[in-house]
Amino acid sequence: MPDICLYFQVHQPHRLLTDPVSTGASNAGYEDERLNREILNRIADKCYLPANEMFQRKIEESSGLFRIAMSISGTVIEQFRKYRPDVLESFQKLVATGGVELLAETYYHSLAFVYSEKEFQRQVDMHLDLMEECFSVRPSVFRNSELIYNNAIAAKAETLGFDGILAEGTPAFVDGQHSPNFLYHAPDTARIKTLLRNHTLSNDLAIRFSDPSWSGFPLTWEKFTDWIGQSPGDLINLFMDYESIGEHNKKENGIYEFWKRVPEILIEAGSQWVTPSEAASIYSSSKEYDCKKVTSWADAERDLSAWSGNAMQKEAIAAISALEKKIHATEDGELIGTWGGLQSSDHLYWMSTKEGTDGALTNYFSPYESAQEAHRIFMAAIRDLDQRASSLALPG
Repeated sequence: MPDICLYFQVHQPHRLLTDPVSTGASNAGYEDERLNREILNRIADKCYLPANEMFQRKIEESSGLFRIAMSISGTVIEQFRKYRPDVLESFQKLVATGGVELLAETYYHSLAFVYSEKEFQRQVDMHLDLMEECFSVRPSVFRNSELIYNNAIAAKAETLGFDGILAEGTPAFVDGQHSPNFLYHAPDTARIKTLLRNHTLSNDLAIRFSDPSWSGFPLTWEKFTDWIGQSPGDLINLFMDYESIGEHNKKENGIYEFWKRVPEILIEAGSQWVTPSEAASIYSSSKEYDCKKVTSWADAERDLSAWSGNAMQKEAIAAISALEKKIHATEDGELIGTWGGLQSSDHLYWMSTKEGTDGALTNYFSPYESAQEAHRIFMAAIRDLDQRASSLALPG
C-alpha cells in the first residue's frame, strides 16, 4: 500500500459591496461585511468546527499516526479574528495536537508571483510571520495559491528556504507516462522537492463524492481503500479545499462518516499518513519534473485561464499590478492592506466567463450575478483606491 499525504486549503476572500464606493473617501470601505460574516458563520458551523473536532479526535485516537497538512490564508484568519474567534481557537487546538503541519502561502491567496516577485515575497513573509504569531510554527513547505506552479516558482521557493512545494499532477503530465505518486525535483534546483497532487483521487473526494451521476457513486471507505491499494507508487497526495467537508459535500451525504473511518482503515491496510515535510525527508526525488508552463489545480485546462482567460480579467490584473508602487509610496498600512485584499485570486476567478462544468463551478462560488458585475465592482474599488493613494502620496 502506498502512503498518504492529506492536505487541505483553508481560505475565505473579502467579498465586495455591490454598491459603488465613495470616490476618494479616506474611510471608503469596499468589503461586504454582512455577506462575509454570513458565509463564514455558515462554513464555520458546517465545516470548520465539526471537521476540526473530528480530525483532532482521529489524531488523538491514533496516537499521532494519522497526520494532515493545512494552509490557512491570511484573509481567512482576519475573518476568524473579526467574526469567529472561536474558530481560530479551534484551529489552534487542532495544530497543538502535533498531528497537523501548516504550510506557507501568499498571505492574501494571490497571484502575485505572476505580476510582481517583490510583492510575492512580501506576502510570503507576511504569511510566515502570521503562522508564527497564531500557531508558534514556521512552515518549511510552500503551497502557492491555487497550486500555481512552474520551474521558476519552485526555484524561488528554494531560495526562500523551503524544503518542499506542492503542485498539480496535471493530466498532460500523467498521460506522458509519469505518475503523480512519486516525488520530483525541478530543473536547476538542488534541494527542494515537488509533491504532485493525485487529481483523480483528490477530485473523487472533493468534487464527485456527492454526485449521483458519477460512476463511483456512492464512494464508500471500502471502495476508496481498494483504489488506494491499486495505485502504484510511493505516495498518494490528496490535496483539496477544507470546505469540501460539510460545505460542498453535505453532512447528510455521508462525508463525515466517510472521513471518520478512512484514517484507521488505511492504517490497518498498511498505509502510513505523512505530512509534506515528512514526505520530503522520507522519499527520494530521482525524477525531474520539467514544468516550463504555469500550471494550477483549477478547471479542465489546469493553467491560469481561470483567472486571466478573458479581457476583463487581464484588465483587472493590470490594474492591481499598476498600483503597487503608488500604494506602497503612501506608507499607509490600512491602504496597503486593502490593496492586498483585492489581490485575492477569487476576485479574478469570479470574472471568468467559461461555460460547461468549469462555468458552473464559477457560478457556484461567485457572490455576484455575473462575471461582468464582478468586474464592474472590482474596477470601481480599484479606481477609488487609486484616488485615495494619490491623495495620500508622500511629497517627493
